[in-house]
Amino acid sequence: MTKTKKPDFRPNDYIVYPAHGVGQILSIEEQEVAGITLELFVISFEKDKMTLRVPTNKATEIGMRSLSSPDVISKAMTTLKGKAKVKRAMWSRRAQEYEQKINSGDLISIAEVVRDLHRTDDQREQSYSERQLYEAALDRLTREVAAVSGGDEIAAAKKVDEVLTSRAAAA
Repeated sequence: MTKTKKPDFRPNDYIVYPAHGVGQILSIEEQEVAGITLELFVISFEKDKMTLRVPTNKATEIGMRSLSSPDVISKAMTTLKGKAKVKRAMWSRRAQEYEQKINSGDLISIAEVVRDLHRTDDQREQSYSERQLYEAALDRLTREVAAVSGGDEIAAAKKVDEVLTSRAAAA
């Protein structure tokens, strides 16, 4: 078994955990599990009222990463402006793909889901499952934009919404 390189995350750093979005590392602690001492990141997801413990040597392997750079954020915003790409596949297959993109933790993929599932007022109503996926993706995107730009989620939500509505107006 090869030793994986330990990531350079420190307490108080904001990180992105693929399955849960933006969290903050509270501490790094050692815990004994089944006779083996593990070094763990203790990560808090404030909005979900959840604390996660991730072995430090597995963090990179599972896709934990630091926040996106402002450059990636602007690429995500550009992605939002693009034309929605809706495949003609069955909804269950598309829903699976959207779910995978959301849980990949990749901001551009998440922005694609938001773009593809966004509806303007004059378009047909979303189904319950479409709305759930859209809101999950929008929430992840907004939280990361907020964390990168200094933490104001309301301003980040407004920024994302403005991009989406400007795209709708141009269409």
